[in-house]
Amino acid sequence: MKTVPLGTSGRQVPNVVLGLMRIQQMDDDAVRELVRTARDAGIDFVDHADVYGDALHGCERRFAEAMQLTPSQREELTIQSKAGIVREGPYFDFSFDHLVSSVEESLKALDTDYLDVLLLHRPDALVEPDEVARAFDHLESTGKVRSFGVSNHTPGQIELLKKSVRQPLVANQLQLSITHAPLVAQGVAANMAGLDQSAGRDGGLLDYCRLHDITVQAWSPFQAGFFTGVFLGSENYPELNAVIDRLAAKYDVPAIAIATAWITRHPAGMQVVLGTTTPERVAGAAQGSDIPLTRAEWYELFRAAGYTVP
Repeated sequence: MKTVPLGTSGRQVPNVVLGLMRIQQMDDDAVRELVRTARDAGIDFVDHADVYGDALHGCERRFAEAMQLTPSQREELTIQSKAGIVREGPYFDFSFDHLVSSVEESLKALDTDYLDVLLLHRPDALVEPDEVARAFDHLESTGKVRSFGVSNHTPGQIELLKKSVRQPLVANQLQLSITHAPLVAQGVAANMAGLDQSAGRDGGLLDYCRLHDITVQAWSPFQAGFFTGVFLGSENYPELNAVIDRLAAKYDVPAIAIATAWITRHPAGMQVVLGTTTPERVAGAAQGSDIPLTRAEWYELFRAAGYTVP
């Protein structure tokens, strides 16, 4: 399993992350098998959020109940969670009170004293950077959170936070897959009049993260679009799947590993966040971490997904 630096912290973390947003209904043995499979593959980084589960903190609580981590086992894991979404609204809340109370409830649900990483979960249009800074300072000084980041934030939104926040923002969790790749595709087709792919929609977000040492965490790495189903094996992507299958045979890995490799091959040093609850898919996806796709193969996958390469 390859590792990447987490922001400017100097900490090396695996470039594949186990996302635990769908474990609420799994029994103890199933949760343990899922985590054990990930650990065997070299994945010691798990991703949570307060809103994951049937009830608030439901998946965090299910994880803790099933795993019953000892202090030494806890130290072996990087546990990340997210806060800021008020699900019953729905709306967003980056106020001091909401962020602090959400983290405290996450710690209680996870049965741990600290989070390794806290992400702001989607932008809050009513954000007050001074409030976020106060929350981060409190959470850091009390030892409840060690590192901070964001999710789905633009360069301008990050710069606004940095006006007040003194901690480095180590990660930005963003949707990215071969078929949902505007982060990458716009730059490839820059300045091509009349081509929708060339339209800038994120302010150069990927390049911004690279320039500022912010680790991109790719969520929904196998989704065709915004929760529109997976592209692997889909009849909607025959050309792409033909290329994936050929490369999977060449590298002697399952198809899902090629989908992972397309992201981890990128020199930005991204992390792939797996949302599957199937151990076999976790193991298969993790194999992509070490596949050295050539430039020709990477671009072939990109073109087969429907993107223009001038």
